[in-house]
Amino acid sequence: MRPFSVSTVVDVPRERVFEYLSDIANHTEFAGNHLQDFRLERENSSGVGAAARYRIAFPLGRAWAESVIAELDPPHLIRLEGQMGRLGRIKTEAAYRLTQAGHDMTRVEYTFAARPGSPADRIKDLLGFRLWLRAKSRTGLQRLARILEEGRGSTHAATVAAG
Repeated sequence: MRPFSVSTVVDVPRERVFEYLSDIANHTEFAGNHLQDFRLERENSSGVGAAARYRIAFPLGRAWAESVIAELDPPHLIRLEGQMGRLGRIKTEAAYRLTQAGHDMTRVEYTFAARPGSPADRIKDLLGFRLWLRAKSRTGLQRLARILEEGRGSTHAATVAAG
């Protein structure tokens, strides 16, 4: 799947956005209902190594996926690595890049890429998975902006599977 990027501007300082995004448990709050059965893989949900497992509810099928925070570069970058699909054959990479967009405003750019493990895995892309996921990601970033600008969030609705 070719990489895609979506972005939005949040009327919140970059450090606060970074702190919120570096806790993977918060991702379920803004991601939307296309991520189902969101479970934390360990008790500590923030920092490098924090991981979550979830189902992606694509209209033409469902797939399990896992994301792990692989790199944090405060307050600029949060990079996630993961896998999805049958037996985790599709390797994924995602990144949140945070840049100043004015006084106490942050531009959040989300980039996602996937490497299918087999020709059968490429079929989802042909069926519109990339376009669908891009639209869901754009909506998720808009929801992220609303959550942070309204001063709510961090409910930690995800359950812990580890521990």
